[in-house]
Amino acid sequence: MVRAQGQVEGIFIGAEAAAPLESMPEVRAEQGRGLAGDRYWSGQGTFWKPLTDREVTLIEMESLEALASDEGITLEPREARRNIATRGVRLNDLVNQQFRVGDATLLGIRLCEPCGHLERLTGKTLRPALGGRGGLRAAILASGVIRVGDSIQAGPEGESAAIPEPLGASHIAG
Repeated sequence: MVRAQGQVEGIFIGAEAAAPLESMPEVRAEQGRGLAGDRYWSGQGTFWKPLTDREVTLIEMESLEALASDEGITLEPREARRNIATRGVRLNDLVNQQFRVGDATLLGIRLCEPCGHLERLTGKTLRPALGGRGGLRAAILASGVIRVGDSIQAGPEGESAAIPEPLGASHIAG
Protein backbone atom coordinates (compact mmCIF):
# COMPACT_ATOMS: atom_id res chain seq x y z
CA MET A 1 0.00 0.00 0.00
CA VAL A 2 1.32 3.47 -0.94
CA ARG A 3 1.43 6.02 1.89
CA ALA A 4 1.64 9.79 1.64
CA GLN A 5 4.82 11.16 3.15
CA GLY A 6 4.99 14.81 2.34
CA GLN A 7 4.31 17.54 -0.14
CA VAL A 8 5.92 19.88 -2.64
CA GLU A 9 6.54 23.31 -1.08
CA GLY A 10 8.32 24.91 -4.04
CA ILE A 11 9.52 24.26 -7.59
CA PHE A 12 12.60 26.02 -8.99
CA ILE A 13 14.28 25.95 -12.38
CA GLY A 14 17.08 27.92 -13.96
CA ALA A 15 17.47 28.28 -17.72
CA GLU A 16 21.28 28.63 -17.61
CA ALA A 17 24.19 27.46 -15.49
CA ALA A 18 24.77 29.66 -12.41
CA ALA A 19 21.67 31.79 -13.20
CA PRO A 20 19.28 32.47 -10.30
CA LEU A 21 16.52 29.88 -10.07
CA GLU A 22 12.95 30.97 -10.78
CA SER A 23 9.97 29.81 -8.74
CA MET A 24 7.33 27.97 -10.77
CA PRO A 25 3.79 26.91 -9.81
CA GLU A 26 4.20 23.71 -11.87
CA VAL A 27 6.65 21.97 -14.16
CA ARG A 28 6.66 18.98 -16.51
CA ALA A 29 9.04 16.22 -15.45
CA GLU A 30 10.28 14.35 -18.54
CA GLN A 31 11.68 10.86 -18.28
CA GLY A 32 15.32 10.70 -19.36
CA ARG A 33 15.62 14.47 -19.57
CA GLY A 34 14.64 16.41 -16.43
CA LEU A 35 12.34 19.32 -15.66
CA ALA A 36 11.19 21.24 -18.74
CA GLY A 37 12.98 24.56 -19.02
CA ASP A 38 15.67 23.76 -16.46
CA ARG A 39 19.37 24.06 -17.29
CA TYR A 40 19.95 20.32 -16.91
CA TRP A 41 16.94 19.54 -19.13
CA SER A 42 18.64 21.51 -21.92
CA GLY A 43 22.19 20.30 -21.14
CA GLN A 44 23.29 23.71 -19.80
CA GLY A 45 23.96 22.93 -16.11
CA THR A 46 27.38 23.48 -14.57
CA PHE A 47 27.71 19.77 -13.79
CA TRP A 48 25.60 18.49 -16.69
CA LYS A 49 26.40 14.98 -17.87
CA PRO A 50 24.04 12.51 -19.52
CA LEU A 51 23.35 10.79 -16.20
CA THR A 52 20.01 10.02 -14.58
CA ASP A 53 21.04 11.61 -11.28
CA ARG A 54 21.03 15.04 -12.97
CA GLU A 55 17.32 14.94 -13.88
CA VAL A 56 15.82 16.42 -10.69
CA THR A 57 17.06 17.43 -7.24
CA LEU A 58 15.07 17.84 -4.05
CA ILE A 59 15.71 19.41 -0.64
CA GLU A 60 13.76 19.35 2.62
CA MET A 61 12.41 22.65 3.92
CA GLU A 62 13.15 21.23 7.36
CA SER A 63 16.88 21.15 6.49
CA LEU A 64 16.83 24.80 5.47
CA GLU A 65 14.93 25.73 8.63
CA ALA A 66 17.43 23.79 10.78
CA LEU A 67 20.29 25.56 8.97
CA ALA A 68 18.78 28.89 10.02
CA SER A 69 18.00 27.90 13.62
CA ASP A 70 21.13 25.83 14.34
CA GLU A 71 23.74 27.78 12.38
CA GLY A 72 22.16 31.19 11.85
CA ILE A 73 22.49 30.77 8.06
CA THR A 74 19.44 31.75 6.04
CA LEU A 75 19.19 29.99 2.69
CA GLU A 76 16.05 30.52 0.64
CA PRO A 77 14.85 27.37 -1.19
CA ARG A 78 15.75 28.84 -4.61
CA GLU A 79 19.28 29.64 -3.31
CA ALA A 80 19.80 25.97 -2.44
CA ARG A 81 19.87 25.29 -6.22
CA ARG A 82 17.57 22.28 -5.87
CA ASN A 83 14.53 21.88 -8.11
CA ILE A 84 11.94 20.82 -5.57
CA ALA A 85 11.58 21.92 -1.95
CA THR A 86 9.67 19.36 0.13
CA ARG A 87 8.04 19.18 3.54
CA GLY A 88 7.19 16.15 5.64
CA VAL A 89 9.40 13.56 3.94
CA ARG A 90 12.90 12.34 4.82
CA LEU A 91 14.65 12.44 1.47
CA ASN A 92 17.63 10.42 2.70
CA ASP A 93 15.23 7.48 3.13
CA LEU A 94 14.33 7.63 -0.57
CA VAL A 95 17.75 6.63 -1.92
CA ASN A 96 17.14 3.59 -4.17
CA GLN A 97 13.38 3.98 -3.65
CA GLN A 98 10.62 4.74 -6.15
CA PHE A 99 8.27 7.54 -5.18
CA ARG A 100 5.59 9.69 -6.78
CA VAL A 101 5.67 13.46 -6.86
CA GLY A 102 2.45 14.75 -8.37
CA ASP A 103 1.89 12.88 -11.64
CA ALA A 104 5.56 11.84 -12.04
CA THR A 105 7.34 8.77 -10.72
CA LEU A 106 10.90 9.32 -9.49
CA LEU A 107 13.71 7.11 -8.25
CA GLY A 108 16.06 8.37 -5.55
CA ILE A 109 19.61 7.87 -6.86
CA ARG A 110 21.94 9.42 -4.26
CA LEU A 111 22.30 12.23 -1.78
CA CYS A 112 22.88 15.70 -3.19
CA GLU A 113 25.59 17.04 -0.91
CA PRO A 114 26.42 20.76 -0.91
CA CYS A 115 29.55 21.70 -2.86
CA GLY A 116 32.01 24.54 -3.37
CA HIS A 117 30.05 25.76 -6.40
CA LEU A 118 26.96 26.26 -4.23
CA GLU A 119 29.05 28.10 -1.65
CA ARG A 120 30.54 30.38 -4.32
CA LEU A 121 27.09 31.23 -5.74
CA THR A 122 25.55 31.93 -2.33
CA GLY A 123 28.60 33.41 -0.60
CA LYS A 124 27.78 31.17 2.39
CA THR A 125 29.72 28.32 4.03
CA LEU A 126 27.27 25.45 3.74
CA ARG A 127 29.16 22.16 3.47
CA PRO A 128 29.72 21.50 7.19
CA ALA A 129 26.19 22.52 8.20
CA LEU A 130 24.31 20.81 5.34
CA GLY A 131 26.40 17.63 5.16
CA GLY A 132 24.04 14.64 5.06
CA ARG A 133 20.99 16.89 4.63
CA GLY A 134 21.69 18.70 1.37
CA GLY A 135 19.00 16.91 -0.59
CA LEU A 136 18.45 14.07 -3.04
CA ARG A 137 19.30 13.47 -6.70
CA ALA A 138 16.60 11.57 -8.56
CA ALA A 139 15.80 10.07 -11.94
CA ILE A 140 12.42 10.44 -13.60
CA LEU A 141 10.97 6.99 -14.27
CA ALA A 142 7.60 8.18 -15.59
CA SER A 143 6.88 11.65 -16.96
CA GLY A 144 4.21 13.88 -15.48
CA VAL A 145 3.33 17.31 -14.16
CA ILE A 146 4.49 18.36 -10.69
CA ARG A 147 2.69 21.23 -8.94
CA VAL A 148 3.32 23.15 -5.73
CA GLY A 149 1.15 21.47 -3.09
CA ASP A 150 1.32 18.01 -4.72
CA SER A 151 1.82 15.04 -2.44
CA ILE A 152 4.96 12.95 -2.31
CA GLN A 153 4.19 9.27 -1.95
CA ALA A 154 6.58 6.37 -1.44
CA GLY A 155 5.95 2.67 -1.44
CA PRO A 156 6.18 0.44 1.62
CA GLU A 157 9.49 0.23 3.51
CA GLY A 158 12.05 -1.78 1.59
CA GLU A 159 10.41 -1.34 -1.82
CA SER A 160 13.32 -0.48 -4.05
CA ALA A 161 14.00 -0.24 -7.72
CA ALA A 162 16.88 -0.78 -10.07
CA ILE A 163 18.80 2.37 -10.88
CA PRO A 164 18.47 3.07 -14.61
CA GLU A 165 21.56 3.04 -16.78
CA PRO A 166 22.96 6.44 -17.75
CA LEU A 167 21.37 7.71 -20.92
CA GLY A 168 23.35 8.61 -23.99
CA ALA A 169 24.04 12.28 -24.76
CA SER A 170 22.10 12.08 -28.03
CA HIS A 171 18.99 11.02 -26.11
CA ILE A 172 19.32 13.85 -23.60
CA ALA A 173 19.91 16.54 -26.23
CA GLY A 174 17.10 15.29 -28.45
